[in-house]
Amino acid sequence: MKTSNYRLQCRDRELDLTGRPKIMGIVNTTPDSFFDGKNTTRQNGHDDCDLDVARAMAMIDQGADIIDIGGESTRPGAQRVDAGEEIRRTIPVIRELRRQSDILISIDTYKADVAEQAILAGAQIVNDISGLSFDPDIAEVCKNHNAAVILMHTTGRPDNMQWSYQTETTETDIIALVKNSLGISLQKAETQGIRNVILDPGFGFGKSVAENYVLLQRFRELHAFDRPLLAGLSRKSFLGSAIQQPEKPVPPPEKRLTATIAAITIAAFNGANILRVHDVKETAEALAVASSVIESGRGLAPRF
Repeated sequence: MKTSNYRLQCRDRELDLTGRPKIMGIVNTTPDSFFDGKNTTRQNGHDDCDLDVARAMAMIDQGADIIDIGGESTRPGAQRVDAGEEIRRTIPVIRELRRQSDILISIDTYKADVAEQAILAGAQIVNDISGLSFDPDIAEVCKNHNAAVILMHTTGRPDNMQWSYQTETTETDIIALVKNSLGISLQKAETQGIRNVILDPGFGFGKSVAENYVLLQRFRELHAFDRPLLAGLSRKSFLGSAIQQPEKPVPPPEKRLTATIAAITIAAFNGANILRVHDVKETAEALAVASSVIESGRGLAPRF
């Protein structure tokens, strides 16, 4: 492992990913995310900047290392949002959070205009679900501002992804598919002069239930790129399938916390460097236990 690849420059900050996994707290400023963790409803789809900032600050108190702010739902079947609306939803939150905290901030977007406005407001990381493939200008924005970039694998756009997710194919070598796609994205980033890169295999994005579990089991193989890895498992539908009772529907996101904690702990032992979650407190406690096992010196588990 090249240690330098795991110490990322995020504009004016360094993110050290050589030790215990970092926790990325999710803050959605959208009215239609599959789960936002606030237990509140946005009246008539209107935003609440104060609510979002307060949630982010609570996550920081609970142990978050990064706050990921998004203004467009990327759940399967979600409708697209134009850049102007995404900017309107996210920038006030980023600006106010930056005023209150020096936490690392990530903008969850695949649009160049949104990424640039977010960076100018105080974000240091761009989390692009398309791996630089949806908007050809986003790479230049990241390079010009020396922002770190998260490159994710997906088999399609959120608004046409549902069909792919429901297809229970067992013929696809999901690891080979993800490796090939991430390799292309990484090469594109490097060609554009972007060196501070995190890779995300995209759990739940255009993958069958079975493929998601194979991906989790073999997650460590993705370190072949010698880049830090992000696992976005929080309350995903495929986790609900594992805890589904006979003749009952898949439990909704609100009922998937325990399954999520199990999955992120497995991901941590399998080499995840960042865990993107809705539930920071519970994740921090799970990582504390996992870390205690590893640091006990008994040799019962692999190192992070």
